[in-house]
Amino acid sequence: MPGWLPPAVRHYLDHVEGGAPIRVLARRAAVHASTVLRQVRNLESRRDDPLVDAALRRLSRDYRSVTPREVPMTRHARMGSGTARDETTTAQTMRVLRRLAEPDAVLAVAPDLPVAAVIRETPDGATQRLARLDRPVAEALALRGWIAARAEEGRVARYRITAAGRAALRETEAPAGFAEAGASFAPAPGAARPALAEGPLTLLARRRDRDGRPFLDRALVAAGERLREDFELAQIGPRATQDWSRFLTGGCSGGTGSRQPPSAARERLAAALDDLGPGLGDVALSCCCHLEGMESLERRMGWSARSGKIVLRIALQRLRRHYDATGGGEMIG
Repeated sequence: MPGWLPPAVRHYLDHVEGGAPIRVLARRAAVHASTVLRQVRNLESRRDDPLVDAALRRLSRDYRSVTPREVPMTRHARMGSGTARDETTTAQTMRVLRRLAEPDAVLAVAPDLPVAAVIRETPDGATQRLARLDRPVAEALALRGWIAARAEEGRVARYRITAAGRAALRETEAPAGFAEAGASFAPAPGAARPALAEGPLTLLARRRDRDGRPFLDRALVAAGERLREDFELAQIGPRATQDWSRFLTGGCSGGTGSRQPPSAARERLAAALDDLGPGLGDVALSCCCHLEGMESLERRMGWSARSGKIVLRIALQRLRRHYDATGGGEMIG
């Protein structure tokens, strides 16, 4: 079993699949037998949730694949998926939790589809995709109680972040950024860490220009969100972090300085920053990926007040053209 699995789930599998008595599990965990019994009953009652049920069915299959002669403690060790895989799963769940903590964000899961998406419905009725994830990651979030389904009809289930999920996200937040993902999630030097639930694109998308139109239209916001998604995906994996500020400083013409084999997300991100160039690319990286606020950006760059949002809009327009030219527009429209 993966290292992140809660003790309650381990007890459930040992009892239901391994046949271990409740009292034996309680004695091993140094808790009262009633505690383990409540854990088992609670998980059984949660199997009405399709994500929780799918996660438990998959874990049960893995559990049964180990020879029955092994005692549960040894079986858990044999089923361990390795530190590297656990680190990757943790980074993925934290990435999704951070997006779910944003205003009006929900996790949409359709039956029998291998992927899920974090989306947000805008005031004009449009749907904006914030992140995409594999279904097993969504199942892990539900199993840990970090997301819960909304009671509503329809084929597509919608989940929101729970209080436990927000608490887990706060615990992993550090001044330098995500603890699991490495220092490259940190803001740019001299930049203030933004509030957890808001980002520059969200704030600017609410503003109106002189004609009453949104300062950033849906296409520009979607382009910025696509850049952020690739940025976050590029950090996933053990020791796979990148210093994209150094990449920009180098003129966007050389290697990334990473010894890890390039992933598709890293290649897309590098291509987008290369197209934007060191000037516009720095603004897009700071605001869309590091979530640096406009005032902080303007002070750091030595610009006049309210000029940062103009430069950001120009960067997003260029970024949108890049995605349209490379076929990425279909994924963000």
